[in-house]
Amino acid sequence: MEPLRVVARLWERIEARDWEGVAGLIAEDAVIEWPVSAERIVGRANFIAVNSDDGDADEKPVRVLRILADGDHVVTEVEVPQDHVLYRAVSLWTVRDGEVVEAREYWTSPGQDPAPRWRAGYVEPLAAD
Repeated sequence: MEPLRVVARLWERIEARDWEGVAGLIAEDAVIEWPVSAERIVGRANFIAVNSDDGDADEKPVRVLRILADGDHVVTEVEVPQDHVLYRAVSLWTVRDGEVVEAREYWTSPGQDPAPRWRAGYVEPLAAD
């Protein structure tokens, strides 16, 4: 399966909370890094455990905003609304032989970091989507 399709299917399986399906798309020794929280997830089992133990069974659908691919590399931008916060993530995926072997994901929430006042004369507020 081509890398773009692997990652698109990964987000579909995450949205469906189909952890067995997710496991089939992640290499056993995959490494996923979350620089914003300074964490590294090593291995398929740990990736599944972290994602399936979120305690938010009533989450709203994952929305893939953008997906781009170049060879084995895929970039996604997704929106994950939860009752208490709206998450956005930009993820850099590497896929080999139909499995994610590594990723770096940047998770945050829109507006989480206040804009410095000194930039006010040069910028305008970003409208909510």
